[in-house]
Amino acid sequence: MSDFKVETKCLHSGYTPSKGEPCALPIYQSTTYKYDTTDEMGQLFDLKAEGYFYTRLQNPTNDAVAAKIADLEGGVAAILTSSGQAANFYAVFNICEAGDHVVAASTIYGGTFNLLAVTFKKLGIDCTFVDTDASPEEIAAAFRPNTKVLFAETIANPALVILDIEKFAKVAHEHEVPLIVDNTFATPVNCRPFKWGADIVTHSTTKYMDGHAVQVGGAIVDSGNFDWDAYGHKYHGLTEPDESYHGVIYTKQFGKKAYITKATSQLMRDLGSIPSPTNCFLLNLGLETLPLRVERHCYNAQKIAEFLNAHEK
Repeated sequence: MSDFKVETKCLHSGYTPSKGEPCALPIYQSTTYKYDTTDEMGQLFDLKAEGYFYTRLQNPTNDAVAAKIADLEGGVAAILTSSGQAANFYAVFNICEAGDHVVAASTIYGGTFNLLAVTFKKLGIDCTFVDTDASPEEIAAAFRPNTKVLFAETIANPALVILDIEKFAKVAHEHEVPLIVDNTFATPVNCRPFKWGADIVTHSTTKYMDGHAVQVGGAIVDSGNFDWDAYGHKYHGLTEPDESYHGVIYTKQFGKKAYITKATSQLMRDLGSIPSPTNCFLLNLGLETLPLRVERHCYNAQKIAEFLNAHEK
């Protein structure tokens, strides 16, 4: 639904019922799915056919909501996770391993800061933090030969520092790495980072996307724009055979969906941070009213800002 407005996408993207099917997205609260032959199951396990065989990897409810968020952001594919922290962990770990390095904006959510500074260090991945308002030269100075990712937030939580996405994207691409942007606070209603050069977007869907404070969740969306094959020496996990999955080469078999497919078939397989189908159903209800709620949030914020600006103190 790429040609539709965001209000329409929030209502209708991701799920298109056929004649006689429910208008509301169903909850597929099932761990497994029926097939008539073992050959059919084998094709699914080998990633040679599309379909569902175990909800830890794919579920119709979850996939419909992921597709909606991907459409909202203008991406090619998305994956949902059990929390925003899981989304940021997967987004970085999907292309990093022991011995690698990350550059990140310093004004990011405290939990994400600790993830990059403390937990990733235990996994052998170092991180250097830069001021969000630093010059391109200062940001570039933090890069190393083993840097794999530049990470930042559209609107920092809770510092509210605004990211110059184009500046960060330019530095990232000059160093042949993708820019990952956490777009939680802005939401795709206010900003779509891919438009300004970001390559991957993450969300804590717990916040504005949910809107009802009833479920914790996260999302990763890939723009499909970063050329992993061009830098295969850095991103061999995507461009060389995955021996844990029958030697599949993700970029060759899945093209622009390589990054999300690897995150699903490898990280979600091994780490299992999936959201429940019921949580995804609740998230979808929140997404349906996202444009209305964001509009009112912005209206209220403007009123508060005007009042404070005019106040004598």
